[in-house]
Amino acid sequence: MNMMDMFGKMKEVQSRMKDAQQNLNAITETGDAGAGMVKVTVNGLKNVLSIDIDPDLIKPADREMLQDLIVAATNKAISAVEVKAREHLRQATDGLLPNIPGMNLDGLL
Repeated sequence: MNMMDMFGKMKEVQSRMKDAQQNLNAITETGDAGAGMVKVTVNGLKNVLSIDIDPDLIKPADREMLQDLIVAATNKAISAVEVKAREHLRQATDGLLPNIPGMNLDGLL
């Protein structure tokens, strides 16, 4: 592979990465806590899209537990969507670059 081919590939990788990153908002994942009593949905940009709370949990005495469940569900959803987003970006650039030892594109996410 000569340098001109490599530069051409890099421009294509940049273009595909830009397109893939723009589509991350379409990737969603839902995390739950408390046996599904609290559900949080996030997108590939790690934005919280919705929070669903079982009506039985909304009691003043349960406020602290509810806050902990929301945090747990949010973290679970973000962890799950990171995996999907990484795979989405990997597929967008699959086959464009040679397998170069030590070259890790995970930092682009």
